[in-house]
Amino acid sequence: MRVIQVMAGSAHGGAETAFEDISLALSAAGVDQKVILRNNNPERVKKFRDAGIAVETLPFGGVFDIYTKWKIKKIIADFKPQIVQTWMSRATHKTPSSKGKPAYLKVARLGGYYGLKYYKDTDYFISNTPDIRDYLVRQGVDGKNVKVIHNFALAETTDKPLSKADMGTPENATVLLSLARYHQAKALDTLLRSVVGLDNVHVWLAGEGPQEKELKRLAVDLGIADRIHFLGWRRDRAALFQAADICVFPSRFEPFGNVVVQAWAQKIPLICSKSQGPLQYVRDGEDALMFDIDDVAQLTTKIKEMMSDNSLSQRLVDAGYARYRNEFTREKIIADYIAYYDDIVRRAGISAI
Repeated sequence: MRVIQVMAGSAHGGAETAFEDISLALSAAGVDQKVILRNNNPERVKKFRDAGIAVETLPFGGVFDIYTKWKIKKIIADFKPQIVQTWMSRATHKTPSSKGKPAYLKVARLGGYYGLKYYKDTDYFISNTPDIRDYLVRQGVDGKNVKVIHNFALAETTDKPLSKADMGTPENATVLLSLARYHQAKALDTLLRSVVGLDNVHVWLAGEGPQEKELKRLAVDLGIADRIHFLGWRRDRAALFQAADICVFPSRFEPFGNVVVQAWAQKIPLICSKSQGPLQYVRDGEDALMFDIDDVAQLTTKIKEMMSDNSLSQRLVDAGYARYRNEFTREKIIADYIAYYDDIVRRAGISAI
């Protein structure tokens, strides 16, 4: 099976991380792949090449960029894949479909509720939640052509552990970890407001984004700037999870929520909002604690509850890890991808050789 993965996203982000993780895991499972992406993250490009995956970097520009579409067409003709999988709208728009009797299938992976203007020539869809699948069907996509396949997480370990002191945090402080873009949708302002009255509680914000200055001003205005740590975009997720005490995921809008599964895999107690993604998966009081979106007082109460009840935290951790092992391991998700590829190629009458 030959597969081309096409991503035109940002240097960092949840979809970009999923693209990287899934492409690398498919390669490790024996799928012959080529990836096409923007040259905006040299570390990602190096990681693919170190894994033996051929890489093509293209501009993925605006309306006047005709080169990208032409070059993708040529790459497809040379590589002769059975599957060309696109990630998000720009990559889908720039990727041609196979005309007439398909020599390959154009498969779009959706991790959000995207408008379908650029998906009209897509043959099959992968959605990472049941609700996104239902959205596609409501938009007129044949349900037989949509498969729900989740993102996976890794129970990573690290040979470079972090201490709280490494982050300028007292060792006896309670650390709340949030991995998210500094963006209005992620509701990090709600998290900051929730810790105002909590003594010796520090917040680690691992991410980057357009709200960084605004969030820093808010921390100053709230009088908590000395307890809020802006860590930037981090690659050492395992070390952060292992050094922190509680993971908080306060999003206003979240189609899936990779951090939920990552927290379960890393055995850290989780508090999350009742946004779309977590509501489909989290069992409140069983594998995490949940709070209403933007309810600062409720989030504060959940943090206090978690801090004061070690037995509750351990029960949540144990149940969350069981969910991860049963539903979200790399082995299970990659097996689902390969099985779906095999199925749709067979349905289309395309040789898998």
